[in-house]
Amino acid sequence: MNYTFQWKQAWSKLPQMLDGALVTMQIAVLSMVIGIVIAIALTLFRQSGNRVLSGIATVWVEIARNTPALFQIYMAHFGLAGLGIHLSPYNSLLLGITFNNAGYLAENFRGALKAIPDTQARAGWSLGMSKLQAFRYIIMPQMLRISFPTVTNQMVWAVLMTSLGVTVGMNSDLYGVTQDLNALTFRTFELFAMAAVIFYVIVKIIQAGAWLISRRLFRY
Repeated sequence: MNYTFQWKQAWSKLPQMLDGALVTMQIAVLSMVIGIVIAIALTLFRQSGNRVLSGIATVWVEIARNTPALFQIYMAHFGLAGLGIHLSPYNSLLLGITFNNAGYLAENFRGALKAIPDTQARAGWSLGMSKLQAFRYIIMPQMLRISFPTVTNQMVWAVLMTSLGVTVGMNSDLYGVTQDLNALTFRTFELFAMAAVIFYVIVKIIQAGAWLISRRLFRY
């Protein structure tokens, strides 16, 4: 083995990698926020009894859950480009991960709804609430509470999926920055080992934050 480790050279690139980590977190957080909103809408579509809305939600969930995330990102970048809609690598990655998040979260929310007795919604209706009001004030808070662990897991996946952005030319996130630095320095092991550690730390911060939030909000 003739490879010579040069950690000092790799360590000097840490500030650039941390800047990339911030972009990674930005994409992950945005994809989760938008994904949760869409997932709630898809959940309402599936509960609406309307065939068209239910069909849209079902197709979304089936594609998101049964095709690779890489395919979804490719379709956001190259597929839409074929239709004349050209997105930047950043927006393509954000759109692809958001699509994936929404599909998985919608299915998680559907499972959470099954754990909530129907009588609770009926109690809201008996108090004069509309179906939407009963969902907003009675059902949705419980749904989010029950599905909180799976939402946390999806956030972790969102962070890790950002590494797929390099396939559509994304070079400002953690993985993309690491790839570019490797092409300049040829410090493959050192740079990607550092990137792996940064990813690990980000995930552990997310998990610790989720644990603190759950203890604060879900004590009962």
